[in-house]
Amino acid sequence: MSERWLPQTEHEHAVMRVLTSIRAVSDAMERMHSGMKGDMDMNASDVAALRLLIIRERQGRSVSPRDIARHLRISTASTTKLLDRLVDSGHVQRRPHPSDGRGRVVVLTEDARNAFFRVFGDRLRAMRAVALDYDEVELAVIARFLDDLCGAMDPEE
Repeated sequence: MSERWLPQTEHEHAVMRVLTSIRAVSDAMERMHSGMKGDMDMNASDVAALRLLIIRERQGRSVSPRDIARHLRISTASTTKLLDRLVDSGHVQRRPHPSDGRGRVVVLTEDARNAFFRVFGDRLRAMRAVALDYDEVELAVIARFLDDLCGAMDPEE
């Protein structure tokens, strides 16, 4: 059994402060996403799938149904039902994979993209305003830290 960690040095206290702040950010994001579910009249998995599509779209990466299943840690049958709901509601489309004719990719519709940013726009602007208060060097350190943290928390992603 692991013992509770109690910081001893100034550096360890600084680490604890960062970890406490991360927990607060996680809680704030949870509340934001919970509000988004209600605003978009969707369940948590549907919203999480849309967020994945938005992120991957910005990265220039395609998303397969298998990617969604892996990301959400749900079965392929559950993924099919989720995608059926999102297709029926006009949020996504299934299209042939651009380089593998047998595969499929999932893409956001323009209506879904607009709805996402209509619901999230104010929050995104507020988050961008916070980031603009930091210079490029600070932002690079923050981005590297968050990327490393994501890798430590979810090494499969």
